[in-house]
Amino acid sequence: MALVGASGDEKKNTARPQRFLKKHGYAGRIVPVNPSRKEMHSSVPEGIDHAFIMVQDVEQALEACRNVPVATIYSNGFADAGREGMERQARLVLRARELGVRLLGPNSMGVINLPGRMALSVNAVLEIDAPPSGTTSLVSQSGTLLGTVLSRGAAHGLGFSKLVSVGNEADLGVGELVELLVEDPETRVILLFLETVRDADRLAAAARGAHAAGKPVVAYKLGRSALGEALARSHTGALAGLDAALDAFFRDCGILRVDMLETLVEIAPLVAGRRPPQLGRAPRVAVVTTTGGGAATVVDRLGLHGIETAAPDSDSPIVDLTMTATAQQYTEVLDRLLDFAGCDAVLAAVGSSAQFHPQLAVEPILGAKRAAKPLAAFLTPHAERSLVLLAGKGIAAFRTPEACADAFAAYFSWRAPRQREEAEIPYPLFDYPFELFAAVGIPVVEQVLARAPDFAHSIPYPVAVKVMDADHKTEAGGVALGIAGRVEFEARARKFGRDQLLVQRMERGLAEAIVGYRDDPVVGPIVLVGAGGTLAELYKDFVVELAPVSPDEALRMIEKVKGLAVIRGYRNLPRGDVKALARAASAISRLALIPGRPVLEAEINPLLVRREGVVAVDGLAVLKE
Repeated sequence: MALVGASGDEKKNTARPQRFLKKHGYAGRIVPVNPSRKEMHSSVPEGIDHAFIMVQDVEQALEACRNVPVATIYSNGFADAGREGMERQARLVLRARELGVRLLGPNSMGVINLPGRMALSVNAVLEIDAPPSGTTSLVSQSGTLLGTVLSRGAAHGLGFSKLVSVGNEADLGVGELVELLVEDPETRVILLFLETVRDADRLAAAARGAHAAGKPVVAYKLGRSALGEALARSHTGALAGLDAALDAFFRDCGILRVDMLETLVEIAPLVAGRRPPQLGRAPRVAVVTTTGGGAATVVDRLGLHGIETAAPDSDSPIVDLTMTATAQQYTEVLDRLLDFAGCDAVLAAVGSSAQFHPQLAVEPILGAKRAAKPLAAFLTPHAERSLVLLAGKGIAAFRTPEACADAFAAYFSWRAPRQREEAEIPYPLFDYPFELFAAVGIPVVEQVLARAPDFAHSIPYPVAVKVMDADHKTEAGGVALGIAGRVEFEARARKFGRDQLLVQRMERGLAEAIVGYRDDPVVGPIVLVGAGGTLAELYKDFVVELAPVSPDEALRMIEKVKGLAVIRGYRNLPRGDVKALARAASAISRLALIPGRPVLEAEINPLLVRREGVVAVDGLAVLKE
């Protein structure tokens, strides 16, 4: 290891890597490089495997690292520093390639390999004496999170294998690091702390590789960005902002997403060695407890995620053993629940004994049999010794009901990577959105363009009249519905003050739906299905998936939209043609298969769902510039 810019002043961050490497038992050669200090090397010698650059003149330091396989750059002032910094970073990457050096960073806090005793980082968490080694690895876009995850995990016996801070991802990025961890025999679960996704295609491919290797990937995405929403011209763009698109992306490539940082730390034992459950119905968890109130707190949180509780031969949602069971009886109950076909996981809620009598409190859980379904524990008190005992047996243990429920929700939402259609389709030439919709096979309303001065048309009354140059016609006052005759029509035409108007046959349906397509700048093409009409953005009742989707996949999307229950036979209401709606959603999603993806956004809102068939009565399409 070459530590470029190493300091002899123990108070400085740049002195930490040398101290940490020695403290945690690194067995290789450590070469501190600092020309201004007599006790250190003045340049990078031959035979270096990894250089850690901690100087502001990164470019000069890089020149001294010719043919060093990897250089981690702690220094900042690159893409994190505006346009000039981005240009500087681009030049650095280009030169690194010429020199045969792969870059981690800039702005990286380093790499920690606990099984390999390599603590190459400035993170102060490495002041602790012996962080436990394990089989979970972390790739983080935040350097400080290495310490957060490592210390919180260590507090209850959860060990880690590799922890990597990617910084600006100028060269080595999250996707490539996941690929490396898939090949790493010491890693069983891969955690991601993300602020954004910089290379969605590579990350998706890596996640699919992880699934094939039986290594779950779990992501915590920081922030709920509105990136792109302000510029979106469609409801689809406004509704399916970056967070909704990323949610669909994670599902599509088999990544579990958690909502809480605490869950990211604690979830690994729940998913290690497991595959997506693929239930096809609401999940059920059997809860056994020695603390009724404590169990109720987590059952309540499970219910908020749509997770049901189930117990054999009981009307109660909880199997309560408070003050009644011996350790042997408790274990027998757990074994019976693990064999119970009516549940998909078992949760043991433990009371105050977990803190004061850890061996007695968790002994029944430790003695339970291993089963195909997960067994987890929720400890109501602060009970680090019990957490360590459970971690030692590979049993997931949670410190809050919120994190426990979040972990189960992520597990039950987990699905195998989806195989998407890749065959290309021809690009249909069109002048108006309705020509595009008809070309991909979506029924459209009968309509004509009426031009000034007389606005003659052949559509029978009653008709709808719309202006052609407004994205949201209703908001712009550009729609008139139910015009009964010529006199009213002419009055409306004069009021609109346009040279041409769109005249449509008045159509009615059982429900209004929205189907939309968008080529998202981060994750690529997405498709949206939701409750439509003028209040689509207000209700926010929609489902997003990566495009394209098949009609069957679109049907499953429709089943999740609450507002479309009215056409699924809810309370004996007339059934709409849900299959026709699914075909329309699938058809618009196939815009993703046009070479070059020239369509940026396309949306039908509303798409009227009738007893038989659907009909598009309004929509828009936006081409890439």
